[in-house]
Amino acid sequence: MKYYIIAGEASGDLHASNLMRAIKLRDSEAEFRAWGGDLMHEQGATLVKHINELAFMGFVEVLLNLSTILKNIRLCKKDILQYQPDAVIFIDYPGFNLRIAEFARKNKIKTIYYISPQVWAWNKSRVKKIRRDIDKMLVILPFEKQFYEKYNFSVEFVGHPLLDALDQQDDIDSFPEFIIRNNLPDTPIIALLPGSRKQEISKMLPTMCKVSNYFPEYQFVIAGTRAHSNDFYNKYSNGKDLPVIYGQTYNLLSNSKAAMVTSGTATLETALIGTPQIVCYKASPVSYLIARNLVDIKYISLVNLIMDEEVVKEMIQNDFNTNMLVAELKEILTNQGYRNKFQKKYTLLRKKLGGSGASVNAAKAIQNFLNE
Repeated sequence: MKYYIIAGEASGDLHASNLMRAIKLRDSEAEFRAWGGDLMHEQGATLVKHINELAFMGFVEVLLNLSTILKNIRLCKKDILQYQPDAVIFIDYPGFNLRIAEFARKNKIKTIYYISPQVWAWNKSRVKKIRRDIDKMLVILPFEKQFYEKYNFSVEFVGHPLLDALDQQDDIDSFPEFIIRNNLPDTPIIALLPGSRKQEISKMLPTMCKVSNYFPEYQFVIAGTRAHSNDFYNKYSNGKDLPVIYGQTYNLLSNSKAAMVTSGTATLETALIGTPQIVCYKASPVSYLIARNLVDIKYISLVNLIMDEEVVKEMIQNDFNTNMLVAELKEILTNQGYRNKFQKKYTLLRKKLGGSGASVNAAKAIQNFLNE
């Protein structure tokens, strides 16, 4: 079969690539055309657009790039009609994907959503569009199934694909191996995960780097994405010239005493690896004001949302400052009982997510649906 897959961010590229791998095991003649990244390309997808050209963060930023976004939507619609896939598979990225879903439905192309938009957090009116335009919804968070049932829309919970991604990591180093591999000194590590998009990094990294002044006995290491150069990270590191490690985020987290993590999928990755963390978030004042008035959730991190309690501290907007970060990091590093709390809650989190196998479960559900 011919599959058209649309992912707009780094996490979507990862989960889509694992889904593609699972689909190929069930469909030896599978063909993929996609909007995605390097991992999808490695699985055989012909890329129409790379994710580096797609990710815009915040309401203001979207407005500033609106002409580019509209141009991409027109290109995508035209490309789908030319390709004539058996199904279009959407990976999160709702602002773009829901527009394409409506178009695909009108052109009688089957639509499948894997990794639901976070409509439970804000813009619940989108549920009506999803129910109208999506033929099959596969969700990865346990509470999403109950959420959709309230709107008389039957969805299938397949588990969280991050567990698959983590289970595939067979190259996690011991601490001595890790520091030798990356030419680092033999001192404990604090990981900095400032996000993958330029806008995120420019807002998050300078404050994260300032914290290093207060912990001279630790080395602070930045988890970099290959889309950006060392010079780019150094530009926002307050002259610290901190080491940037590319393509080893899981390895870095596994060898870190703690992490400061920009809100997003990375907070869940950090928890599943077992690293105590501080969740950080800062947007432009206008974007934050709009979001605060629209979002209807108690927490911003997936860890806290899934557990329905404050497992990790969230430093949001004005709370994202050096003093608050230093105080919380000191507690994490010096209070063993506090560290133990993280591990107990992280274990319960993993159980709630239902174990590994999400990619295989999703591929099976997709094949069953398309063969009906």
